[in-house]
Amino acid sequence: MASPFSLNQKTALITGAASGIGAAIAERFAQAGAKVIIADRDLEGAKAVAKSIGTPATALALDVTSESDCADAAESVGPVNILVNNAGVGAVGTILQTSGEDMDRMYAVNVRGVFNMTKAFLPSMVERKSGNIINMASIGGVVGIRDRLAYCTTKFAVVGLTKSLALDHGADGIRSNCICPGRVETPFVQARLKEYPDPEQAYREMSATQLFGRMIRPDEIAAAAHYLASDDSHMVTGTTFMVDCGWSAGK
Repeated sequence: MASPFSLNQKTALITGAASGIGAAIAERFAQAGAKVIIADRDLEGAKAVAKSIGTPATALALDVTSESDCADAAESVGPVNILVNNAGVGAVGTILQTSGEDMDRMYAVNVRGVFNMTKAFLPSMVERKSGNIINMASIGGVVGIRDRLAYCTTKFAVVGLTKSLALDHGADGIRSNCICPGRVETPFVQARLKEYPDPEQAYREMSATQLFGRMIRPDEIAAAAHYLASDDSHMVTGTTFMVDCGWSAGK
């Protein structure tokens, strides 16, 4: 029998993989046997992650908000077995504190980025009658979060896109799922914490949203992505995979 959750002979492209969740997913996939392509606007960061992983990893400069960039990437990289749309941005504010420009920026990365990459790589998957797409949504794509209007709006859209994609292309052999994390302690979150008047208090408040009293680690999200990427989850499609430490249960 094959090793459980093996990704041998699979190629995976992960966007936003120069740090945080994306980097953790790339490392986990490589350990499971996949060839990984670390895509990010931060090419130097992507190269550093690829170097730390070793031979099965390569870096790719990519701006997911650019449709032409995504199309060029699909042409240069060729077919992939697994596409992880992880690149994303956040914003704080109610509707009265959110400008149209803020909303457009969030939409461009969080929604249009997923659309652009999927549009570029899906045709080769359909042609081969095989493909696995994993989108990074959020707890904020399932329940509302105060002062996160633009973020929640875009992440709800990612959930809808994921489910629609699963229905439209299941007969083509394509699986589509999204992961909905709670609070994850990434370099991005750590940087945002420093912007609060009392970073330590903000850290405690963020940790308190999780049932176990701490934020989620990137490698714990990578474990969920690993399961969805493997053939062991063959009958899993159109789902919102909650890794929120009880948030959606009512915490």
